Amino acid sequence: MGILEKIAEIEREISRTQKNKATEYHLGLLKAKLARYRQQLLEPQGKAGPKGEGFDVMKSGDARVALIGFPSVGKSTLLNALTSTHSESANYEFTTLTCIPGVIEYNGACIQLLDLPGIIEGAAQGKGRGRQVISVARTADLIIIMLDATKGDVQKRLLEAELESVGIRLNAQKPNIYFKPKKGGGVSFNSMVTLTKCNEKMVQMILHEYKIFNCEVLFREDCTSDEFVDVILGSRVYMPCLYVYNKIDQISIEEVDRLARQPHSVVVSCNMNLNLDYLVYYMWEELALIRVYTKKRGERPDFDGGLVLRKGVTVEHVCHAIHRTLAEQFKYALVWGKSTKYSPQRVGLTHLMCDEDVIQVVKK
Repeated sequence: MGILEKIAEIEREISRTQKNKATEYHLGLLKAKLARYRQQLLEPQGKAGPKGEGFDVMKSGDARVALIGFPSVGKSTLLNALTSTHSESANYEFTTLTCIPGVIEYNGACIQLLDLPGIIEGAAQGKGRGRQVISVARTADLIIIMLDATKGDVQKRLLEAELESVGIRLNAQKPNIYFKPKKGGGVSFNSMVTLTKCNEKMVQMILHEYKIFNCEVLFREDCTSDEFVDVILGSRVYMPCLYVYNKIDQISIEEVDRLARQPHSVVVSCNMNLNLDYLVYYMWEELALIRVYTKKRGERPDFDGGLVLRKGVTVEHVCHAIHRTLAEQFKYALVWGKSTKYSPQRVGLTHLMCDEDVIQVVKK
């Protein structure tokens, strides 16, 4: 029996098994097996075949955004509208057959936007060019799922299921579970919180399924058995996602309002250039980018050549962005902006920076 048949058999058994206290361990084991088979499908071992090679597109700019969607939802039209790159668009499916990169210039940052070929149901199993599209999506900083507003939420559910099955977790945080395999000593299990979704017996059964008999496990939050499986596999990708509903000029205003109020959703019309400026602003917010401006002593800040970094960066990260040896020669820094109590404030390497801060680094 092949992997696809095994996956289908497990999915059928899960669907016909009632969910209650008596079956929770059985369902947990089935889900663990399902995750293992899907992992093998995505990354075949030995001579089984390639690991889902991606398109030959070099990562560039300050961030990478991947456009994913079914054929003919407007991905190429959106790329043409937001960048200076031309991607062929037409009224038939699979107009785009390879990955076409473009660059959005916004707030001094260069954001790489990738127009990927349309994927179809079963892409995770390799249908169409699904594996290549998914392998590129895993390297992105943000995924935009492009949807046809005239088709409701059907496409959204199908695409979420495809990405979920290959280990891409959308708009989710990494489970706060410490897991470390060991060479001996058995399984050490501890929890810092009261567990309501999983327990020690379930953890032991899942570890046995993966043939792990010596390890340390520490639950720092109340996680499910599925999240524990994700931690064991270690190949899961957690990334932000925007749901962009195109063709809003073809639906009622009530439906537009309903779609716009859903979390992480933006409604646009690429043909009529409606709401595209808000989409770019929302992308900037989801990418969590900030601008930091440098200043030399006795001179005005360099507002034309700011550094584009991620939220949560410290002065040390800024030093590395300016020059790789600057942190070693660092004495202190003067910072003006929202991150300080007063301006200028003398700070050290661990000071957290905010958007549009100005920094002057003083060397030893």
